[in-house]
Amino acid sequence: MSIRLEEHRSDGGNPRSTAKLFGHPLHPMLVPFPIVCFIGALLTDLAYLKSANIMWSNFSIWLITAGLVMGGLAAVTGMIDYAGDRRVRAARPATPHMIINLGVFVIELFNAFIHSRDGWTSVVPTGLTLSVISVVLLGVSAWLGGSLVYKHRVGVRS
Repeated sequence: MSIRLEEHRSDGGNPRSTAKLFGHPLHPMLVPFPIVCFIGALLTDLAYLKSANIMWSNFSIWLITAGLVMGGLAAVTGMIDYAGDRRVRAARPATPHMIINLGVFVIELFNAFIHSRDGWTSVVPTGLTLSVISVVLLGVSAWLGGSLVYKHRVGVRS
């Protein structure tokens, strides 16, 4: 029992990540994938806007789909962390971070349906607008997520 108490003290009382693999938090490992995919979809939307080459629209829908799959996995691990330790929920940025990420997921799900149309209307103007909105929201969410790790020390061993 004393070993366990020492173990608890050694983490400095930081909020713990509940979804782990071999002691490493899963959520921060998964979030870069949807971020890159959604930013890539915005860039390919812009390339389509400039060129009208359907290849760019096809790239966009594949990137959005991959981002949704990986975003779903990141959301599940984030929810496990959020529900698993009350100190995570108590951190001020945790709830807005979760709500914004869920909003981005819904926006990108709708964006996938928009991008599944044929021709010019698959991207311009609605698909491009949704891509811009989601990337801006991702920036805000990333700032909040960084605050959870670097300021509130969520999942950080001391």
